[in-house]
Amino acid sequence: MLRIPYEELERTVADAFRKLGFADERALRCARLFAQTTCDGVYTHGMNRFPRLVRMIRAGRIDIHAVPELVASQGALERWDGKRGVGNLNAQHAMGRAIEIAGRHGIGAVALAYTNHWMRAGSYGWQAAEAGCIGMCWTNTLPNMPPWGSSETRLGNNPIVFAVPRPPAHVVFDMAMSQFSYGALGAYRERGEQLPVDGGFDTAGRLTRDPAAIEESQRVLPVGYWKGAGLALMLDMIAAILSGGLATHQIPVEPEREVGVSQIFLAINSGAFGPRSAATEMADQIVASAGSHYPGQRAFELRAENRKLGVPVEEAVWREVREIAGF
Repeated sequence: MLRIPYEELERTVADAFRKLGFADERALRCARLFAQTTCDGVYTHGMNRFPRLVRMIRAGRIDIHAVPELVASQGALERWDGKRGVGNLNAQHAMGRAIEIAGRHGIGAVALAYTNHWMRAGSYGWQAAEAGCIGMCWTNTLPNMPPWGSSETRLGNNPIVFAVPRPPAHVVFDMAMSQFSYGALGAYRERGEQLPVDGGFDTAGRLTRDPAAIEESQRVLPVGYWKGAGLALMLDMIAAILSGGLATHQIPVEPEREVGVSQIFLAINSGAFGPRSAATEMADQIVASAGSHYPGQRAFELRAENRKLGVPVEEAVWREVREIAGF
């Protein structure tokens, strides 16, 4: 990988998005989300996703000009239509709305329909935590995981995020319902490594640590076996019902046609019943009691390292970004 200074990465990606037709402010926000994700070490859902996004934009599957539209509201709950716009911009907007509502009601909930892949799920947990809110969000996906006991991919691996503010090192837990996301499988395969634990089944139905074999079979292993499969189903139901959007079985199976997904964003004001400092103190105590290793810690450490040394970016991806940007 190349090491690109953070400011150069963000600026060049923004230039590329402008050349693709993004308005200036949207190009910068989208580029910042990509740069921050990669800087935090989530390479599979950062710059490595840039080429796929470009292909989907050029194929007309994502509307770069679309902005979410409020459809209905009921108390602290709102329903929005994402208009098949850029997924990370739609998700950032939805979590922002949930945070605003939480400022008035103590809790805010936004259901977002007809949106697209949000890239790194954890971005919106960090967004909530930075605003002093406990955050939770999840999305459904294309069918890419079999129900427990089946060999047919009928469930999504439906990532979910939990976030607790703890300045400056927030606790952010970001997980898919599969033992390994498809992005992680691809990363292991490209490095020529086996998975550290069983991650799915091969085409003969045997548990395996071979990422390529799992990608071929499309039979990823749900976390907690049947429990993860059941949780994936419930997350899909809640997202589709509250948003009025598509459920997993209605979403195209091909990754570059995965459009129109449904998402949920929750924000809870951590200072609703007392000073936020008390909530931070409790979070500190819990982290200490758990041995000081917590979700989000590695991202926080890599962020500092990559800001200092430069952000790792695949050479082919960087070359494509620069070509689009006109360099």
